[in-house]
Amino acid sequence: MLAALRRRWLREKLTDPRYAGLFDEVDGEYVSLDCETTSLNVRDAELLAIGAVRIVGHRVLTSTAFSVLVRPDKRPDADSVKVHGLRARDVEAGLAPADALYALLDFVGGRPLVGYYLEYDLAVLGRYLKPLIGIGLPNRAIEISARYYDYKTRRQAGAHVDLSWHALLADLGVPALPRHDALNDATTAALAYQALAARGYG
Repeated sequence: MLAALRRRWLREKLTDPRYAGLFDEVDGEYVSLDCETTSLNVRDAELLAIGAVRIVGHRVLTSTAFSVLVRPDKRPDADSVKVHGLRARDVEAGLAPADALYALLDFVGGRPLVGYYLEYDLAVLGRYLKPLIGIGLPNRAIEISARYYDYKTRRQAGAHVDLSWHALLADLGVPALPRHDALNDATTAALAYQALAARGYG
């Protein structure tokens, strides 16, 4: 009920009718999403890269993945570069943020979103999207760490659950692609989602 009311409220706030399709959920398809940013502070983090991959049934469609570099207003600092390896010269030729976001919206459509600590990515994207379309992404969000927690605690009530990415992937038998690359992280999250779905937690 609350989710339906929120979606109705968001639909009324949408300022660009071209993106009304974001509210039409696509059955049996998902988009795994990840962003690389200049900071972990949602209020001032700037986008550097966005990676996304579609999940259709039991397939992760890496051949049609979405991957863009985004040109930030400020140069990435040394601490930021240490995390994701994206230097100022790497992102200078990236897309303007608005162009990257419009392309992402077209890729995502009404598909539910999958990710690991997805709330952060959606908050950063929402900051960029609200001036463009009036709202952040209204799509249903599926948090990998929450699904994994449910999977572990229902098998062993009261057990300690290590939600770190490395432990989660190792337990699910998912190969870990090199981290802090937006497309790699989105692809790994998609594989983790598939592994959980195979265990009844999709």
